Amino acid sequence: MAMNTGRYRFFSFLLLLSPAGLGLRMTPPAASATTFYIRMDGGSSEQCTGRADTAYPGSGTGQPCAWNHPFQALPPGGTALMAGGDTLMVGPGVYQMGWGAPRTAGSCDAEAAYDCFMLPVPSGPDTLHPTRILGAGWDAGCPAPPQLWGTERANLVLNLTGSSHVRIACLEITDHSGCVEDHSDSGLACRRDTAPYGPWARVGLYAEDSADVSLADLNIHGLASRGVLAGRLTDWTVDRVRVAGNGAAGWDSDLVGDGSASANQGTLTFRRWLVEWNGCGETYPGGQPTGCWGQSAGGYGDGVGIGGLTAGHWVIEDSAILHNTSDGLDMLYVRMPGSQIEIRRTRVEGNAGNQVKTTGPVQIENSILVGNCRYFQGKPFTYAWNDDCRAAGDALVLVLRPGDQATVAHSTITGEGTCLVISGCALNQACNGSESVRLRNSIFQGRSPAPAEQTCFAWYNDESGDTLPSNPFQTEYSLINGARFGNVTPNCSGSGNLCDTAPGLANIAIDAFNARLLPSSPAIDKASSGFSLADDFDRLARPYGTAPDMGAYEFRPLSSRNFLPLIRR
Repeated sequence: MAMNTGRYRFFSFLLLLSPAGLGLRMTPPAASATTFYIRMDGGSSEQCTGRADTAYPGSGTGQPCAWNHPFQALPPGGTALMAGGDTLMVGPGVYQMGWGAPRTAGSCDAEAAYDCFMLPVPSGPDTLHPTRILGAGWDAGCPAPPQLWGTERANLVLNLTGSSHVRIACLEITDHSGCVEDHSDSGLACRRDTAPYGPWARVGLYAEDSADVSLADLNIHGLASRGVLAGRLTDWTVDRVRVAGNGAAGWDSDLVGDGSASANQGTLTFRRWLVEWNGCGETYPGGQPTGCWGQSAGGYGDGVGIGGLTAGHWVIEDSAILHNTSDGLDMLYVRMPGSQIEIRRTRVEGNAGNQVKTTGPVQIENSILVGNCRYFQGKPFTYAWNDDCRAAGDALVLVLRPGDQATVAHSTITGEGTCLVISGCALNQACNGSESVRLRNSIFQGRSPAPAEQTCFAWYNDESGDTLPSNPFQTEYSLINGARFGNVTPNCSGSGNLCDTAPGLANIAIDAFNARLLPSSPAIDKASSGFSLADDFDRLARPYGTAPDMGAYEFRPLSSRNFLPLIRR
């Protein structure tokens, strides 16, 4: 399967190209704010003022022309030449970020080149006057984002340490090597011991103690360790961001590696977010997966790992989390009081562990979970693999605190792990029996992977320290097929359920799963209007017929779907 890492791959609902759709607050700059320009043919900060979008004329100092590199504005180890509330416009081109780039001589050391990275983006004065770093075309759909590529073992490329009231848009962030930091295969491992280290960087975007930040139209791929390492965040908005092919993990919020001191808060919104192929190297320049490794080989592999015993109101919509070498979306540590999670119109598929795991109140709507957790077995890009169906490969894990409620509505879930859905009580918390898992208007398709026994539909922990006192599952108006019933009894209880009934999906094969309903599907018109949602996975209205349909898709003839073309960049 082609990785297509150098390009965005988004769904039809990404055609929101207005500045407002970019997630950037289009407010006027502060009276004292300045716009600086970066161009490949610009000059140094001595040669040019940076305040004009023109080339360096070739001679003179203090000329009205653009700078030639982002380091002119935010030099490693130096003094920032842009202030909070300013805008840095990065022109088309490819910009080396690290030792050997402009403004690194005299401020960086070849042997310690890992510390040669840009200063933190200065915080804007307030939410109405943010600091902005914008790539050319940011306000026209971002057709050809400028590239910032890390080199010589740079710890990071884009620095948001302590940066608040910031907007970043329309950039490609990567490196120019297929190596993976600390990989078990010496042929894939990055050089770390002596300079020169090579054209690789550890992390694409780093952030800590950062509030009121918007990211839009970013392609963060091919880094040696993590695409994004960001913790202690407050009120972030992420829109049309791809995080792919990063050697250890995709989006990791655990700053210190032990889950402490990384807690997030506020509202954290992710829309049109594509997280794929993390835990794999990315060949350069081909952009194909290589050396995919899991925890048994010394890797990590989460697509999204939210650590730090965090709080926050998390909203994930219209997104895809695909083919990562451990869990897809791991939000098990969202455990602090007041936290909540909402997931809508999101597909999670082909991850080697659990597809989705959450703690606390959660709403999952119009989503598709495909637990083909054996996906990486035997693939040519897989290295020393022994991580099939890590953590039993359960497709959906719902951990509850005392009194919590989890709701799964109009979703379609399949998997080849032990169970399709499991639930338990949060670690070291005493659940009281009022907890509930409400499965409504959904489709659950099990399977019988030889030599294992048939996938179970649902199971709750009634045996150990994270025990739920009673069965929390309330299943109504759902179709359950090809699954045993675990310890959830009586079998198939609840109103309106269809059990041991083929769902009539376009394709139930685990590696080619298509959740669309066939015209003959028994799920058509069988969902409850009382539990129904206003739209489906395609954002088309429910119901289409006399009553809503079970599952993520509302059945429509092809001629009535009116799909927009897939965006490829």
